[in-house]
Amino acid sequence: MGYDVQLTLSYSGGDTEEHAIDFYDVAQALEGFQRSLALTVHLVLNGEIITQAPSLRGARILALPAEDGSWKITAGLIFTGLYALGTLSNDSPLGHLVYSVYDYVISESLGVHVDYDKSLGQLYEESKEKKLKLSVPRQSQMDSLMEKCIFAITEMHRPIYKSGSASGASIVVNVRGQKLPLHARLNAETYEFIHETFESEEAEVIEGRVSSYNSNTYKGRIYVL
Repeated sequence: MGYDVQLTLSYSGGDTEEHAIDFYDVAQALEGFQRSLALTVHLVLNGEIITQAPSLRGARILALPAEDGSWKITAGLIFTGLYALGTLSNDSPLGHLVYSVYDYVISESLGVHVDYDKSLGQLYEESKEKKLKLSVPRQSQMDSLMEKCIFAITEMHRPIYKSGSASGASIVVNVRGQKLPLHARLNAETYEFIHETFESEEAEVIEGRVSSYNSNTYKGRIYVL
C-alpha cells in the first residue's frame, strides 16, 4: 500500500535501548501522536479546527508495524476522495504542507521557533506560481490548533517524564521518499517548557475579552491587547 505521507515517532534512551518501552505510557503517547496528527491534517484539508480526532475528513491514518532498534512507530497517511487529486504531482505539495504545519505546531509548542513566513509563506507563494489550489492555514489558525494539541503533545512526553523508559523522542516526516525531521526533539526540557505554569505573587487586573471558561477546571482563554 502506498502512503502519501509517513510520520515516524521514535523514542530513544532508557528501556528503548533494549527494544522495550513502558506499555501504558506509550499507549497514551500514541493516542496523543494520533490526535495531534489528525487535527493538523484536518485543518490542512478542510480549513477548520476540530476537537475530536475521529472527525477527520479527507484522509486515513494507519499504524504501521513497530520497528526494531530504538522504539519507533510509523503512521501512514493516505489522502482520500477529492484530496487524493492533490498528491498526483511528484513534489507532493499537499504532503509538504502537512509537514510544515505539523512542524510549526509541535516545535512552537515546545519552545522551538519556526518562521511562519519562511516555511508556510514560501510554500504558499510556490503554490501560487504553480497555480495549485493549496489552502495555507493562517497563523491565527495555527495558534488555535496549538492550543487544541497541547495535551496531546504533553502525553507524547509520557515515556520520558513518567516512567523514564525513554529519555527523548524525535519525529521524522517522509514525503515521497524525502525525509524531513521536525525542528523540535522531545525531551525532559521540552516537557518542562510545555508543562510550565507561571503564578504571580500579587493579584493583578487584566482587561480583555473572555472567549471561554470552564468552571470545573478554572481554565479558559482571554484575548488581551
